[in-house]
Amino acid sequence: MVASVTLEKAKSLEEQIIAWRRDIHMHPELGFQEFRTASLVAEELNAMGIEAQTGVGKTGVVGRIGEGHPIIGIRADMDALPILEENDVPYKSENPGVMHACGHDAHTAILLGVARILTEMDDRPPGEVRLLFQPSEEASDDENKSGAVRMIEDEALEDVDAVIALHVASDTEAGKIEIVSGHAMANVDSFYATITATGGHGASPHRGVDPIFILAQLINVIYGIKARRINPIKPTVISIGAIHAGDATNVIPAEVKLNGTIRSYDNETRQQLRDELVRAFEIVRTLGGDFEIEFEIGYDATYNDPEVCDLLKEVAVEMMGEEILSEGEPGLGAEDFGYMTQKAPGAMFFLGAKYDEKNRPHHTPVFDIDESSFSAGAAMLAETTLRLLKLKAQ
Repeated sequence: MVASVTLEKAKSLEEQIIAWRRDIHMHPELGFQEFRTASLVAEELNAMGIEAQTGVGKTGVVGRIGEGHPIIGIRADMDALPILEENDVPYKSENPGVMHACGHDAHTAILLGVARILTEMDDRPPGEVRLLFQPSEEASDDENKSGAVRMIEDEALEDVDAVIALHVASDTEAGKIEIVSGHAMANVDSFYATITATGGHGASPHRGVDPIFILAQLINVIYGIKARRINPIKPTVISIGAIHAGDATNVIPAEVKLNGTIRSYDNETRQQLRDELVRAFEIVRTLGGDFEIEFEIGYDATYNDPEVCDLLKEVAVEMMGEEILSEGEPGLGAEDFGYMTQKAPGAMFFLGAKYDEKNRPHHTPVFDIDESSFSAGAAMLAETTLRLLKLKAQ
C-alpha cells in the first residue's frame, strides 16, 4: 500500500475520528480516572475485531493487531486536566472543572482511527501492532508514577521493537508536521523549600533576622546557577514558581516558602542542578537563617530516535509534500512518553492543529484544535507503523 492510499483511507475516516474526539472531549476524566474513556476505547476496538485488554497501568487499554514479530507500539494518552472550559462549542465539557486542554482527546480518537485503517488492510506486513491507550500522562499517583510507568510495569511495552506517538500543537498551522530528532523534551524535577528566621516587627528589622531580605539575595544566587555553574552548552532551566510569606503590613514573617522547577536533558546535569540548588541555599545560613529543601523527581527526558525520526520525515514528505514539514525545536517541557522510548527506539512528532487566530495555549481554558488535521495525524501513524514493521523484520 502506497502512502497516498493510507492518507485517503484516513481522510475517509475523518468524520468518525472527529465524532470520537468530541464524545471524549464532552466527558473528560482526570488521570487514573479514565473509566468511561477506557470503556469507549475497548468497545470500539472490540467492534473492529480487536481484543481489548483493560486495566493496564490501572486504567489503560491495550489492543493488538496481528501477531508475532516485529512488534510496533503506538501510544495515545487519554487523561484530561482540572480546568474549567471557557469555549462556547457544541462539544464543550459536561464535567465542570475538568477539560481536555492538551489534546489527549484527539490523540485517543486518532489512534482509534489508526486501528481502523490497519485492521481493514489486507496487505499489512507480518508482525504485531500494539495499541497503547495510556492513562495519566499529566499527573502521577501517590507513588509518584505516571501512566507510562504503570503501563510499562504491567508489561505493555514488553518485546516492543519500536514505539511512536503524536502530540497536537495548538500554536502550529493545522496539518503541519514537526519532528525533533534527539532530545525533544526534558527531565523535570520540582523543589520545595522553606526559609526560617526570627521575623519581627516591621518597624524594628534590626532586632531580628528577616527571611524576606534573605530571599532577595537567594533569588539572584539561584538564577545565577545556569549562568555561572552549568556548562553553557547544556540546555537547562531553573524557575521559581511560587513564593509565600506573611500576611500583615507591619510584621516581618518568620518563614518564607518557595517552590519551583528545574529542567535538563542529561542525568549528569540533572543531578548537578539539584546539588547547585542546595549549595545556593547555604547563603540562607550565612545571613542568619535556616532552610529545608526537598526535591520531587519528575519525568525523564524524551529522546527521539534519529532513525525513527528520519522515517517519519520520509513518510510526511511522500504523503503530503515537503511543505508539510515545519522546523521543530527541542523544548524543556516534559512528557512521560520518554519512559517508553527508553524501552524501545521511538519518537513523538507534533501535529499542527491551530484552531483560529486567537492564542489558545495548551493547559488553558480556551484551548482548542483544528479537527481537519486529524486525518494527517492518523495517516502518519499508520504509514510509519507499516514501514517500521518492514524495517524491523529485516
